[in-house]
Amino acid sequence: MTKQFLVFQSDFSNRDGAVSAMHGVSLSVCPTLSIHEITHNITPFHIWEASYRLVQTVPFWPEGTVFVSVVDPGVGSNRRSVVAQTATNHYIVTPDNGTLTHVAQEIGLKKLFVIDEANNRLPTSAQLHTFHGRDIFAYTGARLAAGLIEPSDVGEEVAAYSTVHLAVAPPKVGETTIDGCIDIIDTPFGNIWTNIEAPTFGHLATHYNEHFSVTIAHEGNIVFKQSLPFIRSFAYSESDEPFLYVNSLRRLAIGLNQHSFADAYNVSFGPNWTVTIEKAKKVRAVL
Repeated sequence: MTKQFLVFQSDFSNRDGAVSAMHGVSLSVCPTLSIHEITHNITPFHIWEASYRLVQTVPFWPEGTVFVSVVDPGVGSNRRSVVAQTATNHYIVTPDNGTLTHVAQEIGLKKLFVIDEANNRLPTSAQLHTFHGRDIFAYTGARLAAGLIEPSDVGEEVAAYSTVHLAVAPPKVGETTIDGCIDIIDTPFGNIWTNIEAPTFGHLATHYNEHFSVTIAHEGNIVFKQSLPFIRSFAYSESDEPFLYVNSLRRLAIGLNQHSFADAYNVSFGPNWTVTIEKAKKVRAVL
């Protein structure tokens, strides 16, 4: 089974040789591999962000693509290293620390294999314990992508959904409200992307230019509350006025045309950042 596409993400940045070392290991395994990146600018140690960037990207790659995701604050510990086969037959090589949360929830997992680290690592690296991204994940990912091994060759198969999962609360839908969370910031533009799917929002929204009360809170403390219009895209917005729109992943988002909403209102992301959308109340005319 030759896959050939190998796609990396990490929190290493490109400021030193770590990413290049992973590329070098991979090309030493198979010089003809086609190597690509999601990003190496994940916020350091931010497993939630790594999890979201995977689900943002994986579905758009060909079936059989191998992804290597390394955001690994527990490197060198007894946390598991795994190969996950998704329901769409993509493969993700990663520490089992929550990085698979969004993929498991939104795409689905078919199989999960625990990497035997003693037998699946860069030769001569057995006594090294701080760079599994190079020594285990890149090496194993490259061998998978090159077709030199099968996922079942890396180690024991375990229950697909036995992975570590971060807390992700689904949106709550009421008669006139929807409660969700802010999944991610659309960097570098600063739009905020929620976990509210377009069809769910469609229960409230009937047409563009309709207004909704939007409340954003962090750990229960309100940081933003305003009535916003729902528009088709950025070109339909008023300058310096925030708005609601549906993003490229069919999720409800909040933007500020040619400005960063996140910076303007000091908003971040994660399960503790909540958003409430409420349909504007109709005002009865007084004659």
